[in-house]
Amino acid sequence: MSLFKKCSDFTAAEEAIKAGIYPYFHELESKQDIEVIMEGKRRIMLGSNNYLGLTVHPEVMEAAIKAIEKYGTGCSGSRFLNGTLDLHNELEVELADFLGMEAVTTFSTGFQSNLGIISAIAGRHEYILCDRENHASIYDGCRLSYAETIRYRHNDMDDLESKLKKLPLEAGKLIITDGVFSMSGDIAKLPEIVELAEKYNAATMVDDAHGLGVIGEGGRGTASHFGLTDKVDIIMGTFSKSLASLGGFMAAKKYIVDYVRHNSRPFIFSASITPAGCAAALAALRIIKREPERVARLTHLSKYLREKLMENGIAVRESGYSTPIIPFYTYEHTRTLVAAKMLFEEGVYVNPVLPPATAPTECLLRTSLMATHTEEILDEAVEIIARVTKQLP
Repeated sequence: MSLFKKCSDFTAAEEAIKAGIYPYFHELESKQDIEVIMEGKRRIMLGSNNYLGLTVHPEVMEAAIKAIEKYGTGCSGSRFLNGTLDLHNELEVELADFLGMEAVTTFSTGFQSNLGIISAIAGRHEYILCDRENHASIYDGCRLSYAETIRYRHNDMDDLESKLKKLPLEAGKLIITDGVFSMSGDIAKLPEIVELAEKYNAATMVDDAHGLGVIGEGGRGTASHFGLTDKVDIIMGTFSKSLASLGGFMAAKKYIVDYVRHNSRPFIFSASITPAGCAAALAALRIIKREPERVARLTHLSKYLREKLMENGIAVRESGYSTPIIPFYTYEHTRTLVAAKMLFEEGVYVNPVLPPATAPTECLLRTSLMATHTEEILDEAVEIIARVTKQLP
């Protein structure tokens, strides 16, 4: 069989394009804001992870520009060798202090962070316990490690305990969970996870890509939300969402961070975050510390949109907490693509969520909010969503 037969056999994208319902790679022609220009037309942006609206903040943009003027466009090397700027160290110190952790190290992307952390920490004859709805980067990090990966049902603590019971008490074990789950907006049951970790001699890691800047005291994330910062061993996060840049990080005790810095191949063999990206993330972090009301505003808007959707008969996925990720059901694959296309044409951008990210009969359209949205623009979006969903077969 030809190596590329699977490529020639892949026709799903072409078929969706021909049917006029292909939902991907829409061309953005403006800044990432609450309203954007996509393919020549105004769209209300309800599909961005720019949770605090900082990608267009003047201070963040100015910091990036000044960094380019001082350091140039790139570092041309890995952090391990010639690619460490004083900016990188400054960002790590301030982020560790903000999170209440001993140390932080940064990675070039959020995806790479999970690859680099998990593959370095979990080794042969050790075990990773992974929530079934964890992000794809966590699964790839598990594959890159030599540990045995055991999946447990989403947020099901009985299932997690049943898996832990079967493992040797003295063996190395790492429980990994998203803090805020990226597709559903659910929050991990962190108090129960921490309790089980202590009971069965396991370590804990929280992927807080969608939690940082969203929940917790002043946006400090999931561990802060539950008052468990001192009980979580590793916190991972990204700069591409609330911190308005690109990159990722690991926060942990200093000896754990030092080990990863010297043993993680994705860290050692990748170029460091660009000067502009590092400066933008640092400026965004300082704004979050200075303006915690942005996080409160995001929570208010999340409750507001959820209530407005339900008032208009939209089947919103239930969540125990008002995160800015608010999916609503469209159920079937083609129906979901049609709905996304109709909303796009009517001026609202949302993200379709299809199998394998969902069950075949539970397809979703995922909306996500920014602290800079207004109630008026959300009302406009809800009116369009309600009108479009009523037209669906």
